Amino acid sequence: MARFIVLALLVLGVGTPAFAQIPPSDNAAARHQPVTLYELALRDGSRLYGDVVREDDKEVVFRTQGGATITATTDEILSLRKVNGIIDAGEFQPSDPNTTRMFFGPTGRSLQKGQVYLGVYEFMLPFVQVGVTDRISIGGGTPLFFGEGDSGHPFWITPKVQVIRREKTQVAVGALHGFIPGAGHGGIAYAVGTYGNAASSFTAGAGVAYSGDGPGAGLAMIGGEMQVRRNVKFITENYIWRGGHTVVTGGVRFFGESLSADLALALPITEGFYLMPVVNFVRIF
Repeated sequence: MARFIVLALLVLGVGTPAFAQIPPSDNAAARHQPVTLYELALRDGSRLYGDVVREDDKEVVFRTQGGATITATTDEILSLRKVNGIIDAGEFQPSDPNTTRMFFGPTGRSLQKGQVYLGVYEFMLPFVQVGVTDRISIGGGTPLFFGEGDSGHPFWITPKVQVIRREKTQVAVGALHGFIPGAGHGGIAYAVGTYGNAASSFTAGAGVAYSGDGPGAGLAMIGGEMQVRRNVKFITENYIWRGGHTVVTGGVRFFGESLSADLALALPITEGFYLMPVVNFVRIF
């Protein structure tokens, strides 16, 4: 129950105070159309979406998607930045800020230079990732709790390099490399590709486990994402590896301007039947 209370508090806090209204279109193709706009955040709490007509050291002239033109002085402006999203029923809906990962596995997308995300898997596995360049990132994490013994506290690192970046197609390679001091090291090297846009995308990847003794079993991942309403996205992430072992995962992500919270169920396909809850939180900087 505590998990759901924490999640509910986060979701209540991720909304934005105002958004631009765009004239509805009778064309069904215009629904869920991916767009890139400017977001103008003012100190009175309002947020407007549209294009910059003119900008100088004293003021910004801004045209909203609804067609209105406003002039805001620099003292009135909190921030002005590009944002990605979709248009649905005349409303601009910002996209998920946490696009470089699904529930656990990576996508082909990359953090931008200077971007950072902090997160925690299942309340016990904190992690961080930093954009070194627009295509290269590095991160790591360690369990909060680990059984006592002769070995040191385990940790992992997550280097990632984006090798293809196109409008709808992104491909990256990387590794999840873990260390247990005094016991050894190993991990998974992978390649992953994502096809789609801010509204929906498909991700597929393949990897191979390895250790100090050499390569081990291979595995494959397929998944997908679809934004179903403002601040809500459906995600499925599924794995299969040697011996026919399979894990099927499905659930939702609630997100705001810089926060995301995942709530899902994972079903390992084994001789028995049981469900594992998935609860993750991420903050983007």
